[in-house]
Amino acid sequence: MARKVNFVPFLVFHAYINTSIIYVSVYSIKDLEKLSGIKAHTIRIWEQRYSLLHPKRTDTNIRYYLEDDLKLLLNVALLNRNGYKISKIAKLTHEEIIRKVEEISSNTTEQLSQVDALTMAMIEMDEYKFDRIITANIHQIGFERTVIEVIQPFLEKLSVLWLTGSVNPCQENFITCLIRQKLLVAIDNEPVSLGSDVKKFVLFLPENVNQELSLLLLQYLIKARKHRVIYLGNGIHPDDLSQVAEIVKPDYFFTIISEFFNEEDILKYIKQITNRTGNIDILITGLSSYNNGLTDIPNIQLLKSLDETIAFLDKV
Repeated sequence: MARKVNFVPFLVFHAYINTSIIYVSVYSIKDLEKLSGIKAHTIRIWEQRYSLLHPKRTDTNIRYYLEDDLKLLLNVALLNRNGYKISKIAKLTHEEIIRKVEEISSNTTEQLSQVDALTMAMIEMDEYKFDRIITANIHQIGFERTVIEVIQPFLEKLSVLWLTGSVNPCQENFITCLIRQKLLVAIDNEPVSLGSDVKKFVLFLPENVNQELSLLLLQYLIKARKHRVIYLGNGIHPDDLSQVAEIVKPDYFFTIISEFFNEEDILKYIKQITNRTGNIDILITGLSSYNNGLTDIPNIQLLKSLDETIAFLDKV
């Protein structure tokens, strides 16, 4: 018998059978809206007019959806965005829907379709599906464009889903680990560049800033442009940078700052960096809306978006 709990986004009911626990993922209609991009009002119309989904209800008459409902809706959303009318989709069998989705995922580089397909791979925790999507995109548009046009928009969507509780930690970790593996392989495939015209970038993350995928992406972008990268990773304290500056003598320090609580902390941290790195230029991204006071600090350059970062690297 299911244990009664309050209804919240990404609810988990626990069913006890012979001392074992079965976990069932349960979604609200708002979860479905966030995951699929289909408005809740439209989902209800599709239910009533085409019997597309069959929500269940709690004892207090609140509707909820199971994982099979979510998977179906994600597939339907992908087909609908690629020109299939909902009336036609509703007549397809499950096998026909899956086959058409696989065809679209393999043959198109349209951003929304690819993000939908990656969302499905995450929900199902399907490495084969993830690899097929990414490999097809790399073959058609190259690795860099795949990251910028497919993976980056997906990660932006994922951050919203995570904040709203629409995906669980296991699903998030599963997909981010796969993306991390792809980045590491691409980075390793880029040779170390030497020469007097090669610039040296020291990449690092401050303490308590969890942006490893973004830092790895920067490493790839810099190496692909035939410059040197000294990758320090996360948890770097400003005091450690003075010795790095002395040993490496880099042209740039490059970091991401996006999780400080207030402007005072940001300004204090950046001043600590500049005090320990001398006259070396410091590149900072992640501060899309903050620049108050930073432009007055020598050797600081803000890169407010991925496009701005790429434009800068192309000019170096």
